[in-house]
Amino acid sequence: MNDQSLLQFPCDFPIKIIGDGGPEFGPMVLDLVRRHHPDLDETRISIRASRTRRYQSMTVMVTARDRDHLDALYQELSGHPQIRMVL
Repeated sequence: MNDQSLLQFPCDFPIKIIGDGGPEFGPMVLDLVRRHHPDLDETRISIRASRTRRYQSMTVMVTARDRDHLDALYQELSGHPQIRMVL
């Protein structure tokens, strides 16, 4: 594996989380993200519902300390049953 990274850490990094719509989706995602980023700035979050409101997408801007920090967040988000995709 190549250790070269295009990212310079620490850096601001947007993460898009797509999952099942509903009132519990946003708070659930925020709880998961705060496990890795307790100082999350909620003004840097956007939420959007799909046209049918079946799904929601949430973009969260986090400050990534290093690759392992980012990977741990992606892994936790991707493993949740209500989350369909993490970009």
